[in-house]
Amino acid sequence: MSKWLPVLLLACAGVGAHAAPASDSASSDELGRFMSQRGFVSQIQNAGHQVADKTSQLLTTAMGLIGVPYRRGGTSEDTGFDCSGFVRAIYQKTAGLTLPRRSDEQAAATATIKKQDLKPGDLVFFNTMRRAFSHVGIYVGEGKFIHAPRTGASVRVESMESKYWATRFNGARRVETQDSNAVAALAPQS
Repeated sequence: MSKWLPVLLLACAGVGAHAAPASDSASSDELGRFMSQRGFVSQIQNAGHQVADKTSQLLTTAMGLIGVPYRRGGTSEDTGFDCSGFVRAIYQKTAGLTLPRRSDEQAAATATIKKQDLKPGDLVFFNTMRRAFSHVGIYVGEGKFIHAPRTGASVRVESMESKYWATRFNGARRVETQDSNAVAALAPQS
């Protein structure tokens, strides 16, 4: 959506330069008509729908893998996942992005966000092995995340507010999908 901001600002500036002084509501109506005539409204709406659709697809795909067993080094539904293999597989399948293989590399390749700014589809990281970013999951909303937790367990949804996860939380990241080449370039080729 940020790529449309300059277009929107130019459109607003253009309307203001050519419009006669009017009430706020008349100016707003005129701006709306101008943006609609130029196709800006539909472009902005389409961008918003595309983001929502990708997030929905990402979460639906992830939820469809609940119950797949954990496997250290695992990267597929057939053989099982470890935490970073799960995240990598979901983003590859739904967004066409190849994230780095390890959770600490995924943290380094994505944009830092604050915990209170988490949105479904963001990555959440935990210190589970006495090192930062040693575990990763995908935020699903309402304080919950989906992940491949550990040997003997399977992909599942858990609360970030449980004592275990709350004390180990050490960061949130957002995958920037507008420049997928930058993310893909950071991933080691296999």
